[in-house]
Amino acid sequence: MQGPLIDTLARQGITRRTFLKYCATLASMMALPPSAGLAMAEAIAAVRRPSVIWLPFQECTGCTESITRSHSPTLEGMIFDMISLDYQETLMAAAGFQAEEALHNAMKDNMGKYLLIVDGSIPLGLDGAYSCIGGRSNLEILKEAAEGAAAIIAMGSCASFGGIPKANPNPTGAVSVSDIIKNKPIVNIPGCPPIPAVITGVLAHYLTFGTLPELDDKKRPKAFYGETIHDRCYRRPFYDQGKFAKTFDDEGARRGWCLFELGCKGPVTYNACATEKWNGGTSWPVESGHGCLGCSEPDFWDAGGFYKALSMPADPLKIASAASVAGAAAGVAISVANRAKKGAARSAHETTGLADLEK
Repeated sequence: MQGPLIDTLARQGITRRTFLKYCATLASMMALPPSAGLAMAEAIAAVRRPSVIWLPFQECTGCTESITRSHSPTLEGMIFDMISLDYQETLMAAAGFQAEEALHNAMKDNMGKYLLIVDGSIPLGLDGAYSCIGGRSNLEILKEAAEGAAAIIAMGSCASFGGIPKANPNPTGAVSVSDIIKNKPIVNIPGCPPIPAVITGVLAHYLTFGTLPELDDKKRPKAFYGETIHDRCYRRPFYDQGKFAKTFDDEGARRGWCLFELGCKGPVTYNACATEKWNGGTSWPVESGHGCLGCSEPDFWDAGGFYKALSMPADPLKIASAASVAGAAAGVAISVANRAKKGAARSAHETTGLADLEK
């Protein structure tokens, strides 16, 4: 295994074994077969670091803060070794004219090949005057950068769906990347902020296979957004048992019971928070005692009160009991039917036997 990237990693003290383990973990996270881990390692190790241009628009820097919570050499820490981050105004040393020059040089030198990451919504109000960089609107910069991009990653809920800036009454006329760009492959990585490992997985998939991973109907990677928070949540058994915390400091809350009645939006929110967690896999909001806000879904800010339950769930015990009764009834019916069939067959056999005797 040789190549520009693996050489760079070796100089930083990252061994081949660690790199292979990292790729195997990535493949497993993305529901790829075990052999994909080695293929991913070979492809990533040999590739020259692709140019990545990161445009922060109408945002809070939370997405950048999230992705820089690295625990090298784990997934988050490797992102800046896998790519050449040629423009990101929050992280780069250059400023002013030098920063803008770096942006234009990166676009010119890598035309048609660079990956474009966008975080933050794009305001259309007042001809885009609500958010400008170097005297140009976010809208103008996005259109120019998207023109030469091979693919676009919309980082965070603001870039993916408009996020909080788009919330009613949306004074700036904020929209998402896909509301503007229609002719480029786009993958949405929503979350407020998104999970660092998700973007790493998407980048690794693109570097290995040259394509974006399989997406759902909202352009999100199915490997990470294919199931609801509720389905992956460790508190789910308490939901099935009908055990719900009534307040954030009652006995149920202390026992770790389900937070559905306190407004948890886990049943309607698709994300991998429950399995990937945060801060190097330390914890996540529900484990810390707070319900899911649904931040990876479109218009989550306007979807209703954060502490208002979606609806009162039916008693899971009654549902289970009804299912048991129905199952028992079905079993009895099948048993009776089988006995009737056997009886009819036995009767037919006996009738045939008598007919033979009469002959």
